[in-house]
Amino acid sequence: MAITRPEKEKILKNLETGLRTAKIIIFVNFHGLNVTASHKLRKLLREIGVKYLVVKKTLVRKALEAVKFGGEMPKMEGELALAYSENDPLASAKAIEDFAKKNKTIKLIGGVFENGYLNAEKIIALANIPSREILLGKLVYVINSPIQRLVVALSRIKK
Repeated sequence: MAITRPEKEKILKNLETGLRTAKIIIFVNFHGLNVTASHKLRKLLREIGVKYLVVKKTLVRKALEAVKFGGEMPKMEGELALAYSENDPLASAKAIEDFAKKNKTIKLIGGVFENGYLNAEKIIALANIPSREILLGKLVYVINSPIQRLVVALSRIKK
């Protein structure tokens, strides 16, 4: 059944407001994804606060043109879904990338981060950034390492 013009306008309006408030938007090609895997992906994303929408490409292009992000929009080939988050952008990118590694049918096409378009490689690079806690642990290790080495060196000096 075809979507009527007022329904399309309502979807477009909701999509524009969601894209304006999102910290990250990820374009996903889900061609070949079966129903059970799709439900798992939706449940995973819902748990971390990511909205996942399957919308017609023409409506997505209109919404993205209305929001006016910088850079060049990636080619949107295949069946398109949007995953966007108003919370932690790296967690949503990491969740989708991990799911894409397990299910080869889903592919990242690109996305929007900090009001600029990114290609798939940059979105994957964002997904591979360690979490804040891991980075803080590494920072503490780097700060503590010289002191620890000095203590070890001094303790080995014999009187």
